[in-house]
Amino acid sequence: MSVSNVTATGINRSERITLIRFVGLYSFLVLMILILGSTIYFKLQKDLMLQTKRLELEEYSKELIDGLKLLHIYFDHYRTYPRNPLYRSAIYDADHVRIFSTLKHPDGVQLEKVIYTTDGVIQYIHVLDSYYLGTKYTVVEIDDDEKWFTAAWNNILLYGGVLLVVFLAAGVLLMRLFLAPMRNAIHLLDRFIKDTTHELNTPVSAILSNIEMIDTQKLDPKTAKKVRRIEIGARTISTIYQDLTYLALNHKIVSQDRLIELGPLVQERIEYFKILGESKKITFETDIQPGVKLYIDSGKMARLIDNLLSNAVKYNRREGEIFVRLRPGELLVQDSGIGMEEKQIREVFKRYKRLDSGVGGFGIGLSIVAMIAEEYGLTIDIRSKKGQGSEVTVRWDA
Repeated sequence: MSVSNVTATGINRSERITLIRFVGLYSFLVLMILILGSTIYFKLQKDLMLQTKRLELEEYSKELIDGLKLLHIYFDHYRTYPRNPLYRSAIYDADHVRIFSTLKHPDGVQLEKVIYTTDGVIQYIHVLDSYYLGTKYTVVEIDDDEKWFTAAWNNILLYGGVLLVVFLAAGVLLMRLFLAPMRNAIHLLDRFIKDTTHELNTPVSAILSNIEMIDTQKLDPKTAKKVRRIEIGARTISTIYQDLTYLALNHKIVSQDRLIELGPLVQERIEYFKILGESKKITFETDIQPGVKLYIDSGKMARLIDNLLSNAVKYNRREGEIFVRLRPGELLVQDSGIGMEEKQIREVFKRYKRLDSGVGGFGIGLSIVAMIAEEYGLTIDIRSKKGQGSEVTVRWDA
């Protein structure tokens, strides 16, 4: 899997992801509430309008029925269908067959209903008890001026806007309450890291300094082996200390960028981690081309290399191998370790993410790599298969 232009996945991003999820869910719920409320309000306004118009249409319907009754009685002498400029009408028989109509839309009549709106008109249906001229249903129709429609939408927009502001204000308050426990936990964790790094500095430096002054050639094999183990442990603590210091003080560190030759730096960090790899009998193989240069802070580049090598040692199998290759525009670190699945590769840059709880560390190494890569425009490509090891390639414009 390729991860290009990696971004730091630290605390700020964790907060941002949490906020995005909360805002997304909250916005969806607010939207559903507003839509549901608007739909109910609109339907109520429509029903209210129809009930008001029904009184008017019932009077027109009575007038139409009276006219049909007179026409039925005096059909031989008077054969004009009753009309009124205030409304339009139609009559249907018991089989829903149209007898006569002056409606705008005679084909869309819904005789099973009582009153409804359709295509800009309001239609009222009345079922006759006595059949005049074979009429079972009378339909009275008037134009819908849609004033109720405009008024309803104006109210929906007005009150919906007010409710939206209220919901947003409540959402901001809920977000603060929701994020408060997480921020407190993160603050405590940061404080713990800072306190830990401060307390670790002096003893770790003292241990390493004294070990370096010991001439292991003059010691018996058992004692020399014990000293070696102490050195390995001290170097492991020192690596963790350097990572914690970077996290805690990165925002205060002024970068000393310059054009550095990477070959000696890479070789120096490999020699450092060879001692840590001895406990698992890990062998190193290198292919370092001289003259490869990069404009970067040497301390930050060392942190990037250290974390790649540290993971290669940490997640490697016993008697495994690590291969390091340096070329213009590319640094590759390959191991024969436990490997990762596709899902795990997508999560490796998350801070405090540990892929194997049985392996030591805080899960911050690749998060630091991502931060440095983002700062200097580097890209990272990770390829891995479960049980077959991993390959991490850092690239830049040569």
